[in-house]
Amino acid sequence: MSELIPDVGYVSLNKFGEQLCGDHVEIVDGEDGSLVVVLADGLGSGVKASILSTLTAKIISTMMANGLSLADCVDTIAATLPVCSERQVAYSTFTILRFAGGRTAQIIQFDNPHVILLRDGRPYAYPQDMVEIDGKKIYQADLDLMEHDTFVAFSDGALHASVGPVLDLTWDRWAIGQFLETMYDPNATAKTVSSLLAGECRRLYGGRPGDDTTVCTVRLRRRQTVSLMLGPSRDPDDEEGMLASFFAEPGKHIVSGGTTSALAARHLGRELDTSLPAYVDPEIPPTAKLEGVDLVTEGVVTLSRVVEYAQDYLGDNARYAEWGYKKDGASLAARMLFEEATDVNLYIGRAVNPAHQAEGLPIGFDRKMQIADQLSDCLKRMGKAVKTYRF
Repeated sequence: MSELIPDVGYVSLNKFGEQLCGDHVEIVDGEDGSLVVVLADGLGSGVKASILSTLTAKIISTMMANGLSLADCVDTIAATLPVCSERQVAYSTFTILRFAGGRTAQIIQFDNPHVILLRDGRPYAYPQDMVEIDGKKIYQADLDLMEHDTFVAFSDGALHASVGPVLDLTWDRWAIGQFLETMYDPNATAKTVSSLLAGECRRLYGGRPGDDTTVCTVRLRRRQTVSLMLGPSRDPDDEEGMLASFFAEPGKHIVSGGTTSALAARHLGRELDTSLPAYVDPEIPPTAKLEGVDLVTEGVVTLSRVVEYAQDYLGDNARYAEWGYKKDGASLAARMLFEEATDVNLYIGRAVNPAHQAEGLPIGFDRKMQIADQLSDCLKRMGKAVKTYRF
């Protein structure tokens, strides 16, 4: 079996009236190539809870990533966390997900709602063992991974939504599993899954969460490369080399920009078809078709919108409905880059477009470079492996 790639995404809702979330998620790459994800829920809410959960998540993720034992982690947390002056305890629950080599997963849980594993789109009852460390009952599970396995961890705020204004007392862990099964889409990203469940919790709370609520999802998928080219090379002599390298990349290809698409058509010996419907979205220039290219879009305007979507996606993903289903160039590019890609190659041409130098046009060379840098940064923060080549 080829290696599976963990896709991680989470969404947090602050308790109504609080500026800080009492839950914290930490994601760390281990020295042995493993991935460690920790969701911690600090006692109470606000600043105190935020400090407790942040310390817990950072301590556990760092120690686990460096190969220390669970007992060492628990001892360190007990000795490190500040004691609450009101309750006289230092307390934070935690869920640990550790993925090794895309083949196995370990789930470690203390006082958080137990992780829901979707396998083949349905909740899967995985076997667990209970161990006691320093008086704490900790549940552990070790699993072999399958493609599309989806691990959904959440803080108890997700369960407390049952007593919100909507008052759905049937909303429990089982009901959450049924909700996730109903909404299951094998192509949905981890972030999208987290957004859907967090959105349902927000609805049950009537838009005013009574507790900090965090959903963290990890989905196992195959590696998929998407390469994007924006702009011709600064030196015309480098054009053929740039195009040859770009089209030699495996996976899917996006070509952005009128001049760039014309060069790609010439390189491939194919005709560029611009007869598609003019504007699916009045604010986004139309796409084109070119055999051998998966998506042909306009350049700076389209990718500026993709960057906007990426920045929102890294937050609460509130604009998902704008790009999740539409067929304009920005939406199609966003789905390929955010949902399909695990690896992204950016080929950025540094030629100056004379048409963009006309007075009054806000699309200069610096803007193109800024968009490329912003897109690269956002994709890296999504967990993509990004390589940028400038010509």
